Amino acid sequence: MSIPMDMNEVRRHLVEFLRDECRNAGFSRAVLGLSGGVDSAVVAHLAAEALGKENLLTLLMPYRTSSPRSRADAELVVRRLGVRSELFEISPMVDAYLEKAAVTDQLRRGNVMARCRMIVLYDVSAREKALVLGTGNKTETLLGYGTQYGDTACALNPLGDLYKTQVWELARALGVPEEIVSKKPSADLWEGQTDEGELGLSYLEVDRFLHAMVDQGRSVPDLVALGYAEAYIARVQQMIRRNEFKRRMPLVARISR
Repeated sequence: MSIPMDMNEVRRHLVEFLRDECRNAGFSRAVLGLSGGVDSAVVAHLAAEALGKENLLTLLMPYRTSSPRSRADAELVVRRLGVRSELFEISPMVDAYLEKAAVTDQLRRGNVMARCRMIVLYDVSAREKALVLGTGNKTETLLGYGTQYGDTACALNPLGDLYKTQVWELARALGVPEEIVSKKPSADLWEGQTDEGELGLSYLEVDRFLHAMVDQGRSVPDLVALGYAEAYIARVQQMIRRNEFKRRMPLVARISR
């Protein structure tokens, strides 16, 4: 059973959100990193509708180990929507740092890639006089599955209150190509990497759990009564607590009155 939500109403609300908040900030254009995944494809569809296809610039930023399918899927979205697009190969900038810092750890390498992509996005946004759009969903945000000041950085995020399974539903309502919607979610940071493999959690199961705990305010005894093991509850709650620092602005030490 999916988490109930009227996707036509969600679409209308998110299109208005992007249009109004861009206008309120004094901007008419946006830039978006298009990865070939479902989240960025959904944001591309929403932004093209909200701002006009001529006012959305999508950036394809592959690394040398990125899957060719990711680029092909991103290019499919570009063609379908008729939006502007630029290709920026990040391998030289990433490799220069990885070599200098002797980075071999996969997680660190992935974080460097995510932050290099954000350097490109924000520089191009300055050139274009545009806002950077985010693509992080509620599941990723709660579980801390994102790189701080990397893929979590943005000016506006239309998907931040939608769980991953709801993003899939919205994608189908928007007409995102099925090959993008149905493929295994992956940040494409290294060969064979998948989101669920890294998290060690099924999106379908954890979304239902998070909806019950966060949105419905269910207690631990309630969650146990729903069939969740205490070890599972404790594990997910620990992930949420451990990653709280990613969900807030930097804390400022107050010394003035």
